[in-house]
Amino acid sequence: MKNITDSFLCFIYWPSAGSFGFDTDILATNLINLSVVLGVLIFFGKGVLSDLLDNRKQRILRTIRNSEELREAAIEQLETARARLRKVETEADRFRVNGYSEIERDKLNLINSIYTTLEQFENYKNETIHFEQQRAINQVQQRVLQQALQGALGTLNRCLNNELHLRTISANIGMFGAMKEKKN
Repeated sequence: MKNITDSFLCFIYWPSAGSFGFDTDILATNLINLSVVLGVLIFFGKGVLSDLLDNRKQRILRTIRNSEELREAAIEQLETARARLRKVETEADRFRVNGYSEIERDKLNLINSIYTTLEQFENYKNETIHFEQQRAINQVQQRVLQQALQGALGTLNRCLNNELHLRTISANIGMFGAMKEKKN
């Protein structure tokens, strides 16, 4: 059996001869450890992440619906404004001799204010959607990071015991002592 103090975490492997032993190749075992941790994170975090994304999607859809309702209200206002415009145009024909330029100015101001209102509603809708998307991304990133850290701590706590910890410290102290002697 090989010395288990050479690596931090050991995995059992089956060599081609069929005997039982421990793999002390730290690079290979770390790759295996990382793949196992990532596999567990993906397997268990998929549902949580899916639920978070579904909830966020529902909020975004509600926001879009609200924005669409605001847009419809603006369109209704536009229709009302158009009806008023037709009324103003009728009055303009009657009063063309006395105040054609003033009525025309009122008409343009009314149209400009309606278009400005529509642009403001559209900008508000786009800003709200962008804000909600950024907020969803930030929340998902925080949750994934938190779960990854909790999983890593859990793995470390399960794999570390006092004996292995003391052997690792002793091996590191020996390596530092050897490095110090080489420098002198």
